[in-house]
Amino acid sequence: MSNDGGGAELIPGLDDVPRVVPERPASAAGKGGSGRAAAKGARTPAATLPVARVAVEVPLAHLDRPFDYLVPDRLDAQAVPGCRVRVRFAGQLVDGLLLDRVADSAHEGRLAYLERVVSPEPVLTPQVAALAREVADRYAGTLADVLRLAIPPRHARVEAEPPPAPAAAPDAPAPAADPGPWREYPAGPSFLAALADGRAPRAVWTALPGPAWTAAIARAVAVALAAGRGALVVLADGRDVARVDAALTAELGPGRHVALTAELGPAERYRRWLAVLRGAVRAVVGTRAAMFAPVADLGLVVLWDDGDDVHAEPHAPYPHPREVLALRAHRGGAAALFGGFTRTTETTRLVESGWAHPLAPERTRLRQVMPRVRPVGDDAELARDGAARTARLSHLAFETARNALREGPVLVQVPRRGYLPGLACGRCRGPARCGACQGPLALTSSHATPYCRWCGRIAGDWRCPHCGHIHVRAVVVGARRTAEELGRAFPGVNVRTSGRDGVLDTVGAGPALVVSTPGAEPVADGGYAAALLLDGWVLLGRPDLRAGEETLRRWLNAAALVRPAAPVVVAADGSLPAVQALIRWDPVTFAERELADRRGAGFPPAVRMASLTASPAAVRELLAETRLPDGAEVLGPVPVPDPPSGAAPGGEARGRERALVRVPCGAGLALARALKEAQGVRSARKAPETVRIQIDPLELV
Repeated sequence: MSNDGGGAELIPGLDDVPRVVPERPASAAGKGGSGRAAAKGARTPAATLPVARVAVEVPLAHLDRPFDYLVPDRLDAQAVPGCRVRVRFAGQLVDGLLLDRVADSAHEGRLAYLERVVSPEPVLTPQVAALAREVADRYAGTLADVLRLAIPPRHARVEAEPPPAPAAAPDAPAPAADPGPWREYPAGPSFLAALADGRAPRAVWTALPGPAWTAAIARAVAVALAAGRGALVVLADGRDVARVDAALTAELGPGRHVALTAELGPAERYRRWLAVLRGAVRAVVGTRAAMFAPVADLGLVVLWDDGDDVHAEPHAPYPHPREVLALRAHRGGAAALFGGFTRTTETTRLVESGWAHPLAPERTRLRQVMPRVRPVGDDAELARDGAARTARLSHLAFETARNALREGPVLVQVPRRGYLPGLACGRCRGPARCGACQGPLALTSSHATPYCRWCGRIAGDWRCPHCGHIHVRAVVVGARRTAEELGRAFPGVNVRTSGRDGVLDTVGAGPALVVSTPGAEPVADGGYAAALLLDGWVLLGRPDLRAGEETLRRWLNAAALVRPAAPVVVAADGSLPAVQALIRWDPVTFAERELADRRGAGFPPAVRMASLTASPAAVRELLAETRLPDGAEVLGPVPVPDPPSGAAPGGEARGRERALVRVPCGAGLALARALKEAQGVRSARKAPETVRIQIDPLELV
């Protein structure tokens, strides 16, 4: 495992960032502060360090810098670095965070006073402040936007509660002596040994199928804590957090870690976040927002399933946990563990560059526990008997399910939720669309009337505009319709569904058919006896750069839930690369080939890319004012595609355009800086529209 802190240049965008906390930007006088010190003669500044540098909560690009204010003597004790304050800015009272206190300012005589200290709690640590600045610069965003993601809203009642006592140090010796689940991996014990020695190994972990990954993460966290350092684990959703939370409790005992998820509610989440800030606990497990958790003396960052699109932050500046945790590991000299059943092209590039090392099981051990995958084309052997025809299953899939039900539950993965989420004309096969907004029509049950998935209008009088036919047929079958069909094909078998309308966490070991959409698969006691992966063409046929990678990820995550050597049937052409990777359980080779293809085509992560979305005039104006770095290439602008099927119209308004700017990896920070400067120019002159800037977006279509 690598322990060399000098490998920053191997991560895209890190080569231009020094390994020390960057200097603060040049401060400026608080707006509206001219003459206020004289006007309020009753106030006197603090005797020592009278100038406060404040990050005001104003997310405008041209104001993305600290502003200087005077600290009145009455607030001297409360105005500590990191606390929340209120200041007067452009004639209004706004919130801010006090970054630092200094002896003087370049704007002496023109400074306003702090109005008040909202709370003396230092919620912004110097480490998180430096990280937020780097993340903002990396993603062409503002510090205010990043701090809004990093620091949860205040709850005064929670702050007033007495702080919990710090968790006691573990009594047992460092658990690195017993690698536990890491014994399955040739490099696993050495990874734990380096972690126990206080070094910073960095690994991309390809996990064995099965439930042992939670125990492996818990053991790595225990080793980091035993070495006297903190640990941070980021997962995609609350169900994964609950599983790792249980594993950490079993490994560490109660009270030695906290779980941070949105489901906790604002007060409880803030209570746990404060426990981390105050040093009461040094291990955190949580969802996306936990990537900024203020863990003291961070020694290990863990990210599970980094390819899950749930990790993508929907708010500006759209940082990804993979990049944020890589920055934290690099800056703090912490170990990094990016794991999953599959591997993304981004983590493959980290391995290829040498920044991280692979951590994978031996093939002989993998063959013992991996499922036995068999592909079948969507139409091959379909409807050999009546029951299979009723369930829309091939004969192979039907027989596999029937035999496996004697042993336990069977997982059925269906790519689409709902009943019939897509309809077409029964005669000419043209898409059935709403007459009011042109949205797609769908059905919620066999006795329902078609309705529009965008505006919700009932289309009981629908008539095909091309041929005049009034009947519709299914284009895509959803999970609920599939469950209905399976119930008829397997009478007497319990059929359960898990998806957006209701996600199951676990199912029992008894015979049952569990129909689930990708990502909502419950864990079965003892594992599933078999799995059916239906309608593979829906996933593979998406017009998306990551369609193959994402399809393989969803298949592997579902197949990893079955028992060792259990059968898995995938409804897709067996000659496709993603299907071959599933059959061989070889996501590494697939990711390496995918990265090579991306490099040849000039797409991320082989290059850095920015997406600019706005009205045509705004996009062209921003491009004209941006001094792009050498080697930059502009693709487009092109019209933004219509909202995806099932999305409400308006998320991407019609009439908008998107341009892509592509640069070599080494010019990523220069591109972000140039775009931010141009955005600041438009912001300063109060341009009527803000261009949405995303660096390395997950979707390019």
